[in-house]
Amino acid sequence: MELNDNKKERGNSDLPAKTGYVIELISLTSLFFMWGFITSLNDILIPYFKNAFELNFTQAMLIQFCFFGAYFVMSLPAGKLVSFIGFKKGIVTGLVLASIGCLLFYPSAALTAYPLFLLSLFILASGVTLLQVSANPFVTVLGSPQTASARLVTTQAFNSLGTTLGPLFGALLLFATSEADSGIESVKTPYLLLAGTLLFLALFFSKLRLPDFGKSTPHLNTPNANKGAWHYRHLKLGAIGIFVYVGAEVAIGSFLVSFIQSAGITGITETQAATYVSYYWGGAMVGRFIGALVMQKVRANRLLSFNALMACVLIVITLSSDGNIAIWSLLLVGVFNSIMFPTIFSLSLHGLGNATSQGSGILCLAIVGGAIVPLAQGMLADSLGLQPAFIIPVLCYLYILYYGLSGYTPSRPQRTDRTCLDSMEKQ
Repeated sequence: MELNDNKKERGNSDLPAKTGYVIELISLTSLFFMWGFITSLNDILIPYFKNAFELNFTQAMLIQFCFFGAYFVMSLPAGKLVSFIGFKKGIVTGLVLASIGCLLFYPSAALTAYPLFLLSLFILASGVTLLQVSANPFVTVLGSPQTASARLVTTQAFNSLGTTLGPLFGALLLFATSEADSGIESVKTPYLLLAGTLLFLALFFSKLRLPDFGKSTPHLNTPNANKGAWHYRHLKLGAIGIFVYVGAEVAIGSFLVSFIQSAGITGITETQAATYVSYYWGGAMVGRFIGALVMQKVRANRLLSFNALMACVLIVITLSSDGNIAIWSLLLVGVFNSIMFPTIFSLSLHGLGNATSQGSGILCLAIVGGAIVPLAQGMLADSLGLQPAFIIPVLCYLYILYYGLSGYTPSRPQRTDRTCLDSMEKQ
């Protein structure tokens, strides 16, 4: 029943007989890698700009505020645009928009203007938002519905690869060259390279023969198609879960370089500290593969609760220690972050029926947590100190622990959905 409903919602009645979209999926995987790469570069930009512009932590966190704020502002307009032009054109438009944001780093550096950098990041993130709105559902419809989850797990693994390599790239081209360049000049090269890569991908996808999926169809626009998602308690609680999860994950990554390099921890250089960020994101990649295996035997909500508890324990260790113990306990949080986002997302959408599309949009809006939580932690760091400010991620993970224990339970599950819920939780 669920597969049939999903096919109707996506308009899969128009799918061609072909099911092996190997070249197309490989091409789409490059997009997941790119936006992971771009997103994790912010963790290097924060300490770089903090020093270059002599910012406090609150001001430096405006980088994440502008970047993830674009998700909140642009998710709904991006969805409407994609429903009008389709997935392929949405991808091309997103790549072009993201490249424009990267190109604007050049005049921002020439003018030494932090507000212009923030505007550039917002435009860049708007393009990334459009990419996500287009590419995520595209992967699900390219092939058999029965293997859609497996395809998404694979592409998300390459997203994690991007977040792992991004900080290494940023550390090499920002901190390692900043001594040779004056002022803010060393930021030009990496973002010009990114702009060129994104424009190349835009040209590539414009020429690539992809199925013309994604445009809205009459049966998707019925009055009941997007109605009632806010009536589901577990969806609303799940949206809060997405908000605090993305916020905690981004906040930790944002402060890693400053924390590792700060006095009383190790005193190492920024270039050395920046490479540690890759361990944090790399842990998420490794944890994703481990989690996929564990979920074959353990219910998803139970694994979510366990991971949230372990994240809390690790950060408490960081709060109460120093040196290598404080560093590595914080880095290990990345391993337990791995399965949180897809697990919260899937548990939140269960049983929504015709309101699934609306529910998915609500969850995407909740990614704005990546803008709010780091800013709040920056304000606390300015007032109490950097290390005590990590209490904020602890509170975030405590909420996720609650959601995994009881908040995920549908408030009014249908009788026919009960078996499906049990099956999903065991995956």
